[in-house]
Amino acid sequence: MNKPVLTIVVPCFNEEEVLKETIFQLSTVLKELMEDALVSQDSKLLFVDDGSKDRTWEIIETESEINLFVTGVKLAGNVGHQNALIAGLEIANQQSDCIVSIDADLQDDIKVIRTFVEKYREGMDIVYGVRDSRDTDTYFKRTTALAFYRFMEKIGIKLVPNHADFRLMSKRALDELLKYKERNLFLRGLVPLVGFATTKVYYDRKERLAGESKYPLKKMLAFAFDGITSFSVAPIRFVTFLGFLAVILSAFAGGYALIQEMLGHTESGWTSLIISIWFVGGLQLMGIGIIGEYIGKIYREVKQRPRYAIATDLFTVKGIEKPQEEPVLSR
Repeated sequence: MNKPVLTIVVPCFNEEEVLKETIFQLSTVLKELMEDALVSQDSKLLFVDDGSKDRTWEIIETESEINLFVTGVKLAGNVGHQNALIAGLEIANQQSDCIVSIDADLQDDIKVIRTFVEKYREGMDIVYGVRDSRDTDTYFKRTTALAFYRFMEKIGIKLVPNHADFRLMSKRALDELLKYKERNLFLRGLVPLVGFATTKVYYDRKERLAGESKYPLKKMLAFAFDGITSFSVAPIRFVTFLGFLAVILSAFAGGYALIQEMLGHTESGWTSLIISIWFVGGLQLMGIGIIGEYIGKIYREVKQRPRYAIATDLFTVKGIEKPQEEPVLSR
């Protein structure tokens, strides 16, 4: 088998505190893969700056001048992690045989990238990096993550549990993924739809080296809800079920009230009336909100706006340059 051209895609948003160490460690991994003849000398690290407000892009530009492994793309504005990632994948796919995606925070074990490449050379088109355990998470995060994966399985959404966006994809698998043109991106749900030969590689997730997580609780909940509503109409069906249940309960309550009226046992009061109004009103508002979420997604899809805009593209401009000298690996 010919040595494949590997591109490691790294979306970045305000990562100046950790970026130099990330570049050093990934460059070391890439250099070792080249020395062992597992990947081509034309392989690259592609950093995608998602509209950072700090020195992230400055660091990428500087490193690209002294480290021939490093190249980058600067997006015109912040478009979110999933859009930044798909931007990097689309650009890298032009000149790569296989692509690894990984976050910049160094929590994923970069040592298993070698195993990814070995599995690819064995014929696998998609290799998922899967956390062996969630011991480093808080009890709340671990419990909610488990509940999320179970819920997604129940409503028929195919996900790889404990897998984020740390994976390898072959060019032909990525070609198929890029045919999905939706704007409401949830790549963890889209990639399993592609098919082809897949496997999993387990690893232990580490603590973040520096900086703060770009996915606090609020964003994680929004991301999870996006994933649910992008792949299933189960929430709308659940609201429909609640509506039918409310009608049935109301019919029983009405029958009970009528019997009490006929027996002369009724007393004036407003508690039961207020509770029923609040109950039905709450159901209606919840139903309108969920339906509105789907309508909002349809609204964003039909406009067909671009997912991102590129301000600077070092990857395409420089092209694939075979290193003529030993790359500088600096911290």
